[in-house]
Amino acid sequence: MIIEQNLMIPMRDGVKLATDVYRPEGEGRWPVLVVRHPYNKDFRMPLPGWEDRPIAININLFAERVVAAGYVIVLQDVRGRYASEGEFQPFLFESSDGVDTINWASEQPWSTGQVGMFGASFQALAQWQVASAQPAALRAIAPSQSPHAGGLYLYQGGAFMLAVALTLVMGSFAPDQLQRRIKDDRARSEDMEMLKQALDDFPARFEQLPLVEQPAMRDVAPYYFDWLAHPDQDDYWRATLSEEEFERVTVPALTIAGWYDLFLRNDLRQYQLMKQRGGSGHARQQQRLIIGPWGHGNFMWGHAERRYDEDGLAVSEQAVNMLTDVQLRWFDRWLKGLDNGVEREKPVRIFVMGIDQWREEDAWPLPDTRYRSYYLHSGGKANSVAGDGVLSATQMAQGEEDVYRYDPHDPVPTRAATNVASKQRGDLGPYDQREIEEREDVLCYTAAPLEHPVEVTGPIELVLYASSSARDTDFTGKLVDVYPDGRAELLADGILRARYRESFARPALMEPGRVYELHIDLGATSNVFRAGHRIRLEVSSSNFPRYDRNSNTGGSIAIEQREDFVPAVNCVYHNELYPSHLILPVIEREG
Repeated sequence: MIIEQNLMIPMRDGVKLATDVYRPEGEGRWPVLVVRHPYNKDFRMPLPGWEDRPIAININLFAERVVAAGYVIVLQDVRGRYASEGEFQPFLFESSDGVDTINWASEQPWSTGQVGMFGASFQALAQWQVASAQPAALRAIAPSQSPHAGGLYLYQGGAFMLAVALTLVMGSFAPDQLQRRIKDDRARSEDMEMLKQALDDFPARFEQLPLVEQPAMRDVAPYYFDWLAHPDQDDYWRATLSEEEFERVTVPALTIAGWYDLFLRNDLRQYQLMKQRGGSGHARQQQRLIIGPWGHGNFMWGHAERRYDEDGLAVSEQAVNMLTDVQLRWFDRWLKGLDNGVEREKPVRIFVMGIDQWREEDAWPLPDTRYRSYYLHSGGKANSVAGDGVLSATQMAQGEEDVYRYDPHDPVPTRAATNVASKQRGDLGPYDQREIEEREDVLCYTAAPLEHPVEVTGPIELVLYASSSARDTDFTGKLVDVYPDGRAELLADGILRARYRESFARPALMEPGRVYELHIDLGATSNVFRAGHRIRLEVSSSNFPRYDRNSNTGGSIAIEQREDFVPAVNCVYHNELYPSHLILPVIEREG
């Protein structure tokens, strides 16, 4: 393998981007795979303290495998990052710079002129933005866990995804940006000390109020404050990638998603948009979707509290090798023209948890899905797992509403992963929720133990009839698999900021005491609730720091102080007039 480092590739406006090229030895021409990201192309595993992790070996093996398979890898620092010139403005230059990079790669003497793109997270978003610009040499993409599908990026259900936003900016973007400013005499070395101190006490950053008060990022990451300044779905967000731009994507796409990924909804939306509205018949027909039991970027080291299939093809080094095999076959078909049968395979491959098996399907959502309603019941005391909340397929004519007090001074904590430098970033995962369910501000509705297995695969929705004493508040939902020993394993969650109940673009405050019908997107899952297990729904009004806290004032949350917080008395109704219910996608098949 020949490695050429720090080639400075000029963009259309003269800014040069640092690029590494990995290619086979000898003379020849090969198809090219482009990866563009803001995470430092020179970054060499292992991370400090991770020397014994197998990912360190796998990163090197991956490049060797791809080059050995007859591809050139072009790896580039995006504009304004690390060795590249220019100013970093997330997502604003990925289309034009990506097109210029692909054009350059297609014209090199070692290139066949056939180009693909792959990568996860920011790298995936960059692929969609480039594909919508239709560069002539681009033949296929393989985006994994993309954080964008048109509209809002770092908001979900109208709530700001605080943990991932701060982790992304402070832990990834800000250090390099500050180093560049110090080098250019636009910042002081004392500023770097302030950032290091903030990172050393990272969990305290989530508690910082107001949210806009992050002095360590004020000059180096102005876009963070732009995100906070645009809580509505407006032109600021649509400028990065609108849903209409998927109509311009004309190449096949292999989407790789995770049941516990922060951006699962985006991957599923992108897949469906391409199937329905892709820019060519070829693109619409050649969309593929793989969903495994992964968190964001977590294909290898797994979840602390859950192990899946014994053959290692769910979360392990073998899983990464499996995905590498799949992507190489994908690019062999579309960049090399090999007739390997890829286009004749079923388009969807999912990992079904509970029975821990991979399965191929004809479509997403599954064509034989039956959407079943499970109704909320109680005698008015569903507070905590010790309460009388019941989840049932039968609707009740009468029922006392459940009342709880949501205090933003004491929000329900996120029970999730801590696998990035021991910092809580709000990752989803199959984590035991029993400690959370002991709280009085968490309503628990639990079905009877199952006599037979029940498979739930597909999108999940919670229809909640609720009122509040506040002009604005949040409502959250979690789908949980309860084991016979009491373990309460999280499967999916969601949130709705009530001011966005009608539109994410046009907020409308609540009338205190009035009952509203709220539709809360709980994402999607694939899980078999085994015999003896129970299906549980949790309802509350916070999930912090995964999402920012609603102050309950109806004001601008990003600029409010702790003393502005107002506790809210929230009510959930379940009777004939207000039939609150959970809609589950049930799959009923032989065997």
